[in-house]
This record gives sequence, C-alpha cells and structure tokens, in this order.
Amino acid sequence: MPTKSRPGAKQQPKRLAELANVGPATLGDFQVLGIRSVGQLARQDAFRLYERLCSRTNARHDPCCIDVFMSAIDQARGGQPRPWWHFTKRRKAALARRARIARVA
Repeated sequence: MPTKSRPGAKQQPKRLAELANVGPATLGDFQVLGIRSVGQLARQDAFRLYERLCSRTNARHDPCCIDVFMSAIDQARGGQPRPWWHFTKRRKAALARRARIARVA
C-alpha cells in the first residue's frame, strides 16, 4: 500500500537530472564516471569522483566540480537542494586539511 507524503513535502529525486545543480555538463561527467542512478551517487565521495574525472579525461577540471558533486551527493542522500556554492567553504577546508596532512607525512 503506498504511503501518503506530507503536504508540501518534496519527493526525493529519482533521476540524476532531477537533482539541483545537475545540468548537461554534470550529467556528462556522471556518464564518464559510470554513475547511472541517484542511489549509486549517494554512495560516492565527491573528492574521489573529482580525482577519477580528472584521471579519466586527462584534464584538470575546475575544483568547483567538487562543490557540484558534494551538492548532488548530499541531495541524493536525502538532503535539501542547496546551491553548489553552499559547499565551497566545506571543500576548501577539506582540501586545506589534506594539504596539511600531506606536508606532515
């Protein structure tokens, strides 16, 4: 028996193209990465996706791709749609931590 959703509650996107901030370019990136579903995306790490994308395309992509990936992954995991730039500060902090760890190692 189907459950009724709360009035005004947003349905979880069922397709990658329904995620906020995911347009033709990001869909193309997902295709290159082998990401075919929202469920599959929910199990990913944005930084690893970015590294794989750069490796598979033999090009360094704009680091803002990580922000878009973070946004899409967050929403795929049930988060509210947010603009990709909402994740920029988090990305920069994570990259700074990784750089500090690399210098110590």
